[in-house]
Amino acid sequence: MSASLCADSYLLALQPRAGIAALSWQVDQPVSAAPDWARDLPRAWPDAERLLAFDPGLVVFGAGEGGRVAAMLERSGYPTFELAWTEDFDGVRANLLALGAALGRADAARAEIADLDRRLAALAQRAAARDVVPRLVYLSASGGSAGAGTYVDAAITAAGGLNNAAQSGVVGWGRSDPELALTLEADIIVTSYFTDGFAGTLNRATRHAAYRRLLDQAGRVDIPSADWPCAGPRLIDAAEAIADAIDDWAARS
Repeated sequence: MSASLCADSYLLALQPRAGIAALSWQVDQPVSAAPDWARDLPRAWPDAERLLAFDPGLVVFGAGEGGRVAAMLERSGYPTFELAWTEDFDGVRANLLALGAALGRADAARAEIADLDRRLAALAQRAAARDVVPRLVYLSASGGSAGAGTYVDAAITAAGGLNNAAQSGVVGWGRSDPELALTLEADIIVTSYFTDGFAGTLNRATRHAAYRRLLDQAGRVDIPSADWPCAGPRLIDAAEAIADAIDDWAARS
């Protein structure tokens, strides 16, 4: 069973339906890519008492999310697994292998990685066939961006684009910065969580003039939030959607 949204994505990639007892409380939210059958499963919270009630064979946590709950479960004789935090495809591979071993699903993990590698190789071929490299900028609903060392940067790079926020010196996950937004130039804007994320007081990128400048002047590809709640098995889906947008842009250039 899984106790977090990120763990859901890995567990669903490796474990057959009959082997999943419960998924996280977020599985029925728009930020989840779980299939319809999975949305009918019981919900799990990262709460020891609730998790113990399931008598789980293995509880999977997202990176940094196990903490005292995982320790309590272990003391009670229930095994746990915590994903490692990652911001790239190498880390996705490592998490798949480690979780596959913990589940006794090593072959499934290797098959998932083989498919990932095949799709990454196809993206590299598509990028090599283009004679242009577009500038892309990621913009979240709050106005934040993503620089070097983020899984958004990994997806943009795999798709054959240039992350202009990273080129402008942004490292990691950038906070809302209208002044920076005014200096960025982009051929394609990558957005996410605008319509299928969680509403909040900081969701101002659709209103602020600095962000509207980017949104109104560049092409746009909106990635379903369910594809990348973390760097998980569906990060490749996000990279392929970005590559499709780049192909469309290249055809018009």
